[in-house]
Amino acid sequence: MLTASVEVRVRYGETDKMGIVYHANYLTWFEIARIELLDSIGCPYKSLEENGFFLPVLSCQVTFRRPAHFDDLLRVVVVIDESSSVRIKADYEVFRDDELLATGKTTHAFVSGEGKVVRPPRSFLERAKQSS
Repeated sequence: MLTASVEVRVRYGETDKMGIVYHANYLTWFEIARIELLDSIGCPYKSLEENGFFLPVLSCQVTFRRPAHFDDLLRVVVVIDESSSVRIKADYEVFRDDELLATGKTTHAFVSGEGKVVRPPRSFLERAKQSS
């Protein structure tokens, strides 16, 4: 199992007229956590791209439990517990202190620059195995 967490402070522009974080911003925070996870295992996304590997989102889902507001300090946790030969499934939790605000899931596939599904690079598989 791979895991990472990041802190984000809610910016004013991320909120709607009601002062609540606009729902699409959670997906941006998920991406921030995913990038941190890849960095933490020594497999930065930028390096994957430079070597011709991409991880587009195939599906995403968010469940909102409590609203986040401007200037909240949040912790976004990502866990990759399951990956097949070409897909990665990531689970997310968003906390304000110990309060769970949202959960989510994304599924990604490794693809080439031409958009064809490919196996992950050996370096990713080795580092993911070492880090679990």
